[in-house]
Amino acid sequence: MDLTRALQALLLGVVEGATEFIPVSSTGHLILLVDLLGFAGPPGRSFEIVIQMGAILAVIAIYLRKLLGLAVGLFTDRAAQAYVRNLILAFLPAMVLGATLYGPITRLLFDPWVVSVALILGGVAIILIERYRGEASVLRVEAIPPRTAFAIGLFQALAMIPGTSRSGATIIGALLLGVARPAAAEFSFVLAIPTMTAATVFALYKEWSALDWQGGGLIAIGFVSAFVVALGVVKAVLAVIGRIGFAPFGWYRIAVGAVMLAVLASR
Repeated sequence: MDLTRALQALLLGVVEGATEFIPVSSTGHLILLVDLLGFAGPPGRSFEIVIQMGAILAVIAIYLRKLLGLAVGLFTDRAAQAYVRNLILAFLPAMVLGATLYGPITRLLFDPWVVSVALILGGVAIILIERYRGEASVLRVEAIPPRTAFAIGLFQALAMIPGTSRSGATIIGALLLGVARPAAAEFSFVLAIPTMTAATVFALYKEWSALDWQGGGLIAIGFVSAFVVALGVVKAVLAVIGRIGFAPFGWYRIAVGAVMLAVLASR
């Protein structure tokens, strides 16, 4: 295995794990970084699809007790039923629109210019919403009204545009709709499990004929590093998000998008 490619795979896995569950767009970061590094991974998006599965596994590990509790209480506990109902309602828009628009989006929008602009616009939106949103009225995920859960799902569907950020869209949508920061973050992370799992399975189905597993070593490096880093990042975000808010992520998005636009313009 070429050492340079192995280090690039490690870096991409770290970036995937660090950015998947915070509102800065993991897909956007990978598109920009692959472009900057000239990374030549396995063709057919094998690398990107599988390292995303590493990040999914991390959030499953973190919320395993919660997930088991929901499964046990699904038929007897009203709070568990409301929680699962909200997950289903928020998942539906992404499922329908993702299956419909997957082809056009991957062909037309997976571009560094699109990502850079989306990062900046999303950053501005995060800062403004954090500054001017009203007082939170919903403190727990199970207390989210069904209509609000579905609306959060519509926000999540916006993340099909690379650079938007799935977690960013769901968290900001939840904040706009009166959900408190900790509940918004938890709902976004748990909602990622069915959404990202379905997206990964669908991508594998659509890309199967083009997938190439010859670079198994590179894929394994990216998968493990994404899992380990995502594990730490989600725990850290949950610990501090009530104090720091999401505005720092907005400023970060603007900085990265602006730097990348300057790099692209200079070529």
